[in-house]
Amino acid sequence: MLTFSALGFPLSDLAPRMSKTRTFVAIAASPEVRQRAQKAIARLRSSADNVKWVAAENMHWTMQFLGDVNDIELADVCRQVALVAKQQKPFQIVASGVGAFPSVDRPRALWLGADQGAEALCTLQDAMEESLSELGFRGERRRFVPHLTLGRVGSGSHGGAKLAEQVRLMADFEGGSMLVKQVTVFSSELEREGPTHHVIARAPLGVS
Repeated sequence: MLTFSALGFPLSDLAPRMSKTRTFVAIAASPEVRQRAQKAIARLRSSADNVKWVAAENMHWTMQFLGDVNDIELADVCRQVALVAKQQKPFQIVASGVGAFPSVDRPRALWLGADQGAEALCTLQDAMEESLSELGFRGERRRFVPHLTLGRVGSGSHGGAKLAEQVRLMADFEGGSMLVKQVTVFSSELEREGPTHHVIARAPLGVS
């Protein structure tokens, strides 16, 4: 059994005393993309009154949600993220097109997609997911789709035909562009007003 030699007791005895942090890995959206995303929300808002919209400061390109991570695991996560990031070169993302999960007709989450840079983002996400799996974090079974979440449709509703029609009309929405230079490990605190995100660590791309 692993032990902390300086403390003289098993790791299993220490674990219950550790704090846990709700953690995810993402790329923060640039001011330009956030501004365009807010314009997309303004157009969608009139089509539905049952959507919880994402605050501009919380907008990001999700790479992997890790759940509750203890202090020791969190340090390992940050190291792995940094190792993967330095092996990837900075790249440009052009945000384009509004869509919905699981489908436009039955939307549960509304998002802004990526055109240019989508392949590079998928490559980075795949490498990140594979690396974090070595620490025991399982990736999604679903195929990764680069997206920036705009809002989540309320429980018990799918938004209706009006919302679906508006999403279709915005299939070619121009969402701005940004240079991806780093990956961020975020914490997320759930509050009544909505989640609050804090930066835990930043990992620059292409830094040896």
